[in-house]
Amino acid sequence: MTRQASLIGVPTDIGAAHRGAGMGPEALRVARLAEVLQDYGLEVADRGNLAGPPNPWLPPVQGYRHLDEVVAWNRLLHDAVLAELRDGRLPIVLGGDHCLAIGSISAVARHCRETGRKLRVLWLDAHADFNTAALTPSGNLHGMPVACLCGHGPQPLIEIGGRVPALNPKWIRPIGIRSVDPGEKRFVHQAGLEVFDMRYIDETGMRHTMELALATLDANTHLHVSFDVDFLDPQIAPGVGTTVPGGPTYREAQLCMEMIADTGRLASLDVMELNPAFDERNKTAALAVDLIESLFGKSTLMRS
Repeated sequence: MTRQASLIGVPTDIGAAHRGAGMGPEALRVARLAEVLQDYGLEVADRGNLAGPPNPWLPPVQGYRHLDEVVAWNRLLHDAVLAELRDGRLPIVLGGDHCLAIGSISAVARHCRETGRKLRVLWLDAHADFNTAALTPSGNLHGMPVACLCGHGPQPLIEIGGRVPALNPKWIRPIGIRSVDPGEKRFVHQAGLEVFDMRYIDETGMRHTMELALATLDANTHLHVSFDVDFLDPQIAPGVGTTVPGGPTYREAQLCMEMIADTGRLASLDVMELNPAFDERNKTAALAVDLIESLFGKSTLMRS
């Protein structure tokens, strides 16, 4: 793992159902994310915030809300993430809503093609985010990023990274899923996504889940983590726009992050959907930073 990290703020709720995720980057900074990472030996550069179009807050057009604006933000983010990767740095995207993962992961996939590396994506989320315009009742693009990355979506979004699809479904591991729309369930099954939902975690435990999700990683694997804060149970993380009960506990989430850190393969990270408008005294941001600490090596005892 490189010890040089770059923070990229993306202050928009352009793809979301509620306003407020655009304040997420600043909440993470208030929770001292940069300082915490520096304490773990990382050299951290805060690149500030990207500047994109405002949220017009309009109804869907042909099944998509704010498609032009979502494309603009994702193109900006794609270019920013790709620049950091080409410079040998570890990009940490501070969202913003989860539609932004289209730009972030498209850039990671492009970099892996350029460098001949394999890609593994861990999608930590309450939602599968595998909707399409034909399936979604809302048209909100933060419910569609995994589908778009796998080639199912509007042309301007799916081609951002230069190849369609950006991802093979076999490269992605959704973890913590517990809210999937009826049509989306069938589509996930048809696409062959290997989903570790909350029932699976309940039945087999987080350790076994993560062992499978991380299986076959090697020295040539780029590991990307896309962390939607609503992955966590809302009792411990209320500061999100779309809470779903029954998520991982604090200790389950810590084990998840610690096992990722143990691989030594983390090479890029998204932190998405933190919504300070729904939070309590920034406690969700503080918890997110605590978990990110574990991603970068915090543990109870020294481990080899």
